[in-house]
Amino acid sequence: MDTDGAPVELDVEEPKVPEDAPPSGGGGGGIAEKTPEELIAKAIAPVKREFLRPPPIRPCSNSNETNDAASGTKSAPSSSLLKEKKSKRQLKRERLQEKKSALHLCPEVARSGDASSCRYNEKCRFSHDVEAFKAQKPDDLEGVCPFMSAEVPCPYGLACRFSGTHKDGFSADLNGRKENPEMNGLKKDVQHLLWKNKMRFPKADAQLKLLGLMGKINSKSKTSSDKEEGEKATSNGSSVNDKNGSDVVACDSNIQTDDNPQLPKEEDYAAPTFASDELSRPMKKVKSCADEDYCPEELDNGHIVLEKDLEKSCSQTESGTTTECISTETDGSLKSHPREKKLIDFREKLYLAPLTTVGNLPFRRVCKVLGADVTCGEMAMCTNLLQGQASEWALLRRHSSEDLFGVQICGAYPDTVTRTVELIDQECTVDFIDINMGCPIDIVVNKGAGSALLMKPMRMKSIVQATSATVDRPITIKVRTAYFEGKNRIDSLIEDIGQWGANAVTIHGRSRQQRYSKLADWEYIYQCARKAPNALQVLGNGDVFSYLDWNKHKFDCPELSTCMVARGALVKPWIFTEIKEQRHWDISSGERLSILKDYARFGLEHWGSDAKGVETTRHFLLEWLSYTCRYIPVGLLDVIPQRMNWRPPSYFGRDDLETLMASDSASDWIKISEMLLGKVPDGFTFAPKHKSNSYDRAENG
Repeated sequence: MDTDGAPVELDVEEPKVPEDAPPSGGGGGGIAEKTPEELIAKAIAPVKREFLRPPPIRPCSNSNETNDAASGTKSAPSSSLLKEKKSKRQLKRERLQEKKSALHLCPEVARSGDASSCRYNEKCRFSHDVEAFKAQKPDDLEGVCPFMSAEVPCPYGLACRFSGTHKDGFSADLNGRKENPEMNGLKKDVQHLLWKNKMRFPKADAQLKLLGLMGKINSKSKTSSDKEEGEKATSNGSSVNDKNGSDVVACDSNIQTDDNPQLPKEEDYAAPTFASDELSRPMKKVKSCADEDYCPEELDNGHIVLEKDLEKSCSQTESGTTTECISTETDGSLKSHPREKKLIDFREKLYLAPLTTVGNLPFRRVCKVLGADVTCGEMAMCTNLLQGQASEWALLRRHSSEDLFGVQICGAYPDTVTRTVELIDQECTVDFIDINMGCPIDIVVNKGAGSALLMKPMRMKSIVQATSATVDRPITIKVRTAYFEGKNRIDSLIEDIGQWGANAVTIHGRSRQQRYSKLADWEYIYQCARKAPNALQVLGNGDVFSYLDWNKHKFDCPELSTCMVARGALVKPWIFTEIKEQRHWDISSGERLSILKDYARFGLEHWGSDAKGVETTRHFLLEWLSYTCRYIPVGLLDVIPQRMNWRPPSYFGRDDLETLMASDSASDWIKISEMLLGKVPDGFTFAPKHKSNSYDRAENG
C-alpha cells in the first residue's frame, strides 16, 4: 500500500476478487447482503453485519501530497526528482557536520556528563557541548528507562530519551553493569581479519578438498563471481542496510535486479541423476591441514582470500614439498577431535519461522513470551557475513531467553556456505544452522542462491555434505516444492537429503514461481514426509493460522515432526498460546496493546533508548503493524477461525482502539506508535516494505 493507505495494483492476486474489495456502500454495501458461505467463497472475511462500515474515503494515490496521511504534514512542493545531486564526498562532509551538531553528543560524554571524558578531545567527530545538547534535546518520553527497569546502568546517559528517570541524570559507571543478555556479536579482531581477507577456514577447506570441490570452485569462481568482487556494501546484491544500520535484510522483491539476470531455464529443469561413480559421503571426522600435507589455497572468488605471506598463516617452503599450518588465537576451529554429532528433536515443538525485517530479536522475544519453543534469526547472506558486514552480523544476534535458537544463511556455492558455517560455529552460540534453499526473491535467485538451488541438486548435495561434515551442530535446510509450478521435485530428493547429512528439512508448500498466489500444498508435504528416511525430520510450512490448522496437519500426517509458523505469527503472535492451550483466543484490544508495549520495551533495549534507537524501534514497530491490521477479532466473525487468505472488509471494532488497530492506513499505524514511543519527528513518513495488504509477498524463503 502507499503511505496514505490507498490500495495499489497487485502483482499477483491470491483470491480472484476485485483489488478494491470490499464493495463500497453503506454498512459494507454488497457484503452485508451476502451469506458467510458466499463471502468465504470469494475469500472475504465473514464479519458480522452489525460491525460492518463503509470503506474510508482516502485521497488519490497520484496526488502530490501522497505522504500527508502517513506523516500528518504537507509534502514539499518540489518533486524529489528535482533535488540537486550531490557527490559522495559532499554527502560524507554533510554527515560529519551533522554529527558535530549539538544534537549528536559524543557517546562517552553522554554517559559521563563530563565534556573532558572523551579520549579524542577536539579530534572527536561528535559534539562535546553538553549545555547546547540539553537545550536542543526534545522532551523525555513518558515511562521509565528500559535499562533502569532491568536494574543496570543506562549506556546512553544524557542521550537517553528517559534520562529524567536516571538516578543522577546520567550513568557514568558501566563496570557494574550485568552481563549483556544478547550474544553472537561480531568481535573487532575477527571483523578486521574478514575485512582484510585473512580469515582462515581449515576445517571447511579440508572438507572441500576431501569432496573434490576445491578445483571446481576455483575454475568457476572467475566467471560466476566477477560481479561480486567489485561490490562492497552489497557484495552479492542481496543485502539492504537500513539507514539506521541494523536488522534490515535482503529478501525484498522491490529491489532492482541486474540488467541481464540469468534466470534458470525450464529446459534445464530435469530430474536429478546420480552417477555411480559420484563422490562418497564425507567422513564425519574432520582432517586437519597436517593430515594430508594440505594448506588452503587462495581463492579467486573475491570473498575469502587466505594470504600466504601472512605471518600466522599457512606457509610453504620454496621447494613446495612441505606445508606448515600455524594456529592463531582467533582460530579455535583447529581443535580437531572427533565428537558425536549433536541432534535436535523438533517433534511437537512450536517453531517460529525466520522472517525478514519483522522477525527481529525483539519480535522473537515477544513470541517466546507467548509460547514459541524454537526461534530462528533472519536470513543472512553468506558473502556479506564473510566480508564482516556489521549489519548482516546483527541478524545472528540471540537473546538469552531464546533457549532453542538457530540462524539461517543463504549462499550459492559450497565454498562460501561451508566457510560461513565454520565461522558461525566458531564465533556464535547457536543450536542449529539452517540453509535457505527456497527464497523466491529475484535478486537472490539471480545470484544462484535460494530457490535457484532447486534446479541444481548436485550443488545442493555438495553444500549439505560439506557443511554437515565441517561442524558438529545440526544442519537443516529449507526448501520449496519446486522452482516451476507443477513440476514438484523435493519428493525425488527427500531420501538423498537425509543421506547427505541434514538433520531436518522444512518444506514450504509452494513453488518459487507460485510465490503466495495460492494456498500451500499440504498433500505434497505429506507425500514427502512419508518418503523421508527415519533419520530425517520433515517440517511443514504454509498457512498455519490457528490451532485447528496445526491439529489437522499433525493428524493427517503423523510422520511430520512439526509445523513451522510464519505469517500467522506476524498477524497474531499469540497463535503459539492458542496452539498450546487448544483454544481460539478472543483477545481484547487492551491485551494486544500490552503485547505492543512489550515489543517497544524490547526494541529500546535492543536498538537503544536514545533518539536513534527510539526511531529505529518505531520503524520496525510500524513494519509489524502493517501485518497485525489483518487480524480480525474472533468475536466479530460469523465463521471461525480466520483463514490466511481472507481479505478483511472495513469494519468497526468493539472499542475505538480495536477499530484503530483494524485500519490498513499508515497514518493510523503511526498513531499507535505515538501511543508507545511519543510523537514522530517533523516530516516523518512511512511506507511498509513488504506491502502487507497485497497478500502475495514473501516474508521468508
